[in-house]
Amino acid sequence: MEVKTILLNKSVFEDNDKEADALRLYLESKGVFLVNVMSSPGAGKTSTLVSLINRLKKSCRIGVMEADIDSDVDAVKVKDKTGVKSVQLHTGGMCHIDAGMCKQGLDEIGIEDLDLVFLENVGNLVCPAEYDTGAHLNMTILSVPEGDDKPLKYPLVYEKCDLVVINKIDALPYFDFDFEEVKRVVKRRNGKAEIIPISAKTGENLDRLEKYFIRILNKE
Repeated sequence: MEVKTILLNKSVFEDNDKEADALRLYLESKGVFLVNVMSSPGAGKTSTLVSLINRLKKSCRIGVMEADIDSDVDAVKVKDKTGVKSVQLHTGGMCHIDAGMCKQGLDEIGIEDLDLVFLENVGNLVCPAEYDTGAHLNMTILSVPEGDDKPLKYPLVYEKCDLVVINKIDALPYFDFDFEEVKRVVKRRNGKAEIIPISAKTGENLDRLEKYFIRILNKE
């Protein structure tokens, strides 16, 4: 199945924070909630989104923007497996999405018939955390095979996030992953962050993640 690919230009605005604030206000006026999803490559961003969207799409209208340096693999996967609106954002070699780029993607996907938009940011634990995309919620995914030291090595992304999803908990028996230590470090960095362990593969605890989004979208 073909999906549209958008080549993004670098944002012309120097003050990204002001642009992000303006984008948030614009989205709020349209009744659209934007979620910025960050992680390292291979943590399971796309598989988590597919599983979550298939649960949420019965209660809200969803769109997805998949950001990457090249290829449209993720956008095709999301569209094929969920049926929701999906667009691929090519960053032209840049390792992040800023507010201007996000606005270009939103203009292309069209938000008039959407309630919720997920932005799957470029797989990277450094650059994406430095740029406000205009999202209402920042979500970070950490997978068990990556190790429990990521919040220590890459503190900014955990300081910026509202939700930490620990994915691939079905692999816990095979890795030396200290879940309690991860929670302790994350809470030290960001006491307000919600932490939800899941397995996108087996579906374990996805009901809790679904309920989290239903609550913040006031869909209960």
